[in-house]
Amino acid sequence: MEVERDLHMSRGDGETSYATNSRLQEKSIVKTRPVLRKAVDAAHASLSPSAAGGAMVVADLGCSSGPNTLLVVSEVLRAIADRRDELVGGQHPPPVHVQFFLNDLPGNDFNLVFRSLEQFSKLNAQEKGEALPPYYIAGLPGSFYTRLFPDRCVHLFHSSYCLMWRSNVPEELSRGTAVNEGNMYIWETTPTSVVKLYKKQFQEDFSLFLQLRHSELVSSGQMVVTFLGRKNKDELRGELSYTWGLLAQALQSMVKQGLAEKEKLDSFNLPFYAPSVYEVISAIKQSERFDINHIQLFESNWDPHDDSDGDIVLDSVRSGVNVARCIRAVIEPLIAQHFGEHILDYLFEMYAQNVAKHLQEVKTKHPVIVLSLKARHELK
Repeated sequence: MEVERDLHMSRGDGETSYATNSRLQEKSIVKTRPVLRKAVDAAHASLSPSAAGGAMVVADLGCSSGPNTLLVVSEVLRAIADRRDELVGGQHPPPVHVQFFLNDLPGNDFNLVFRSLEQFSKLNAQEKGEALPPYYIAGLPGSFYTRLFPDRCVHLFHSSYCLMWRSNVPEELSRGTAVNEGNMYIWETTPTSVVKLYKKQFQEDFSLFLQLRHSELVSSGQMVVTFLGRKNKDELRGELSYTWGLLAQALQSMVKQGLAEKEKLDSFNLPFYAPSVYEVISAIKQSERFDINHIQLFESNWDPHDDSDGDIVLDSVRSGVNVARCIRAVIEPLIAQHFGEHILDYLFEMYAQNVAKHLQEVKTKHPVIVLSLKARHELK
């Protein structure tokens, strides 16, 4: 598996595409709107007239494609417009120009994003008119585990549902010197040595991510990141372990039926790790590069179309299908590359059944970590 080549959401806008099946991620963006708005206000307030030619530079890391990509852009623009409207005495300074960079890996469906820009501009003009600041949008392919910008030029970084993805599968798993038999992620039968490899990969990746973004942010620059985490302290019982564990069980069933190769399953490992809040805070403190403005863990129902707060799933079969569509839109390209496209439909039919059975027993939720950071002026 080559992560930079193979990791991307399902392209296009068809029935199984990410654009059609990304309501879970949309709910997170809406939920964290107040945190993003505070960061936008802080970044806007700290602008100096000469900074970046009078422009505010905003980068969305792991932007993906579909409606959520431009939802983030819209949220930032409206926050800036509202801030100008709140100025006392009606004394409006010249509007700040906003430069957006939409970043993702090269396999992302940037064409779908670009085709959406004209309609996006028309809708913004109808709703907000001249209240919106002038803005410009550019695509920026590349891994956010590499340098993306020159020193001290970005005012605000945003990232949603991305930082649980690792830069690579742990090397020992890729080489086959360590084996997580029958699993694609950490699960009940995962050896302790493999759990340590995943934890180490997270620590290295997240430390590098903080180092890179600090170099690219202006002094007191802001960063808001939201990603899947872990509420349970036990890595073997992490909530995301059930998500991937049930999919691994579907693959195990296909192996028993002769529809997939056991060797393929044993060599399929996700570049993924869902950390606890403690692990995130520890890494930030160790980096000594950021102050924490806000950190919170909230929960989101597995079924993206279930907006209830209760502990009962009313229609587990329907929820199983909804969850399977959501997960397929995310993981389909990696599955197809490793096992072949021919297994996809049957695999996710079985996965939907596995999820339905699980939800009959317990209504499971995704733990989501939202984190707002401010770059320190100087390292301590």
